[in-house]
Amino acid sequence: MEDFEQHQGSERAVLVSVSVQILQDLDQEEFRLLAKSAGADILEHVQAQRVKPDPKYFIGSGKAEEIAELVKAIEADIVIFDHSLSPSQERNLERVIQCRVIDRTRLILDIFAQRARTHEGKLQVELAQLDHLSSRLVGGRMGLDSQKGGIGLRGPGETQLETDRRLLRLRISQLKEKLEKVRLTRIQGRAARQKASIPTVSLVGYTNAGKSTLFNILAESDVYAADQLFATLDPTLRRLNWDGIGALVLADTVGFVRNLAHALVDSFKATLEETLEATLLLHVIDSSSPDMLEQIEAVEKVLKEIGTDVPILRVYNKIDQSGEDAKIIYAKPHQPDRVYVSAHSSQGLDLLKQAVQECLMGQIQSFDVVLKPEYGKLRTQLYALNVIQAERHDDLGHLILRVNMAPQKLEQLIRQAHLPLDEILGMKAEQFKRPLEEFEIED
Repeated sequence: MEDFEQHQGSERAVLVSVSVQILQDLDQEEFRLLAKSAGADILEHVQAQRVKPDPKYFIGSGKAEEIAELVKAIEADIVIFDHSLSPSQERNLERVIQCRVIDRTRLILDIFAQRARTHEGKLQVELAQLDHLSSRLVGGRMGLDSQKGGIGLRGPGETQLETDRRLLRLRISQLKEKLEKVRLTRIQGRAARQKASIPTVSLVGYTNAGKSTLFNILAESDVYAADQLFATLDPTLRRLNWDGIGALVLADTVGFVRNLAHALVDSFKATLEETLEATLLLHVIDSSSPDMLEQIEAVEKVLKEIGTDVPILRVYNKIDQSGEDAKIIYAKPHQPDRVYVSAHSSQGLDLLKQAVQECLMGQIQSFDVVLKPEYGKLRTQLYALNVIQAERHDDLGHLILRVNMAPQKLEQLIRQAHLPLDEILGMKAEQFKRPLEEFEIED
């Protein structure tokens, strides 16, 4: 295989989309966004149709020659295909076109390599890249298939190609061991959170749906967010206090795309592990996208593939662009199914917090809480949850708080403080009949 010089900076690219009858058609605009996210300067977008892929060139020899002439005329650096190519197809195309040729999988891997910031993210990227490369180590340079020889070197040995493959297998094994240690560390962290009864809410969704922007607003964080695909790769967790809930862990995960190769899903499964153990998933959806339904289907398909069995609240984002009103849609009374918000304009974020509170804690009710002066700690906790609507004193000097919150959370706070339910809630204490043993007492 010839070696082609890699251009520094933005690479001048020719995109190739092929509509194949026996394969699912891909989103061409998403393909262009992927290329731009990788830093490509798109010169031309070639489109072709075939009944089935050509085994040698995928697009056929005639179309390959046509692209070769185009590349030469416009001095392109790279040709990017919006389908997965076999190693032999890549090599054959490079011989004809005389420049670097990559497929959709290598394009996404390149974006992942640019986005990875943490140690774990970089390990995941390298593993996926080496897995992809291992199937393409065939005649990569002159002499790879020639046996070592010469004075002092004759006898049993291995080809350079075999050496490269052995080193690749060794490195892949090392990476998997390191990622397993990271995974075990994550499991320990999750176990500690579960023991402390801290719920985890994970944001998932199609790439560029606005997950990271929403995450930054909710968590008052500064996770990298941009109008590009795969702006977030590494899973990011933040602990925060949520109105009516208290301590909560919010997790931002890598975005999804359609037709993501199974090898990529497997290699980056660790980035999605937070979804497997989450208490609630917020499926962030771009409500302004013309492909909204297809994107929802793509996300739910991957969630099913990785075995996620977690309650899901759909969050329809970007209503400032789609023209929808901020609202909560309930599947049945007090069970939110959809929330319409805009992370950009902050519309509906109060409704989102209310919906999350209802999903995690149950129906929100109003209570008059009667507190003696010595019950000041409970008052402080209720103020920290931001659930107090009004405060007054009765004739006996007791503090009466009007609170709006889930009964489950209020009962939990009272029992953990070892305070009498009847005295604090009056007649409404009758609805709480579960034994004390059900509640974990925190020091």
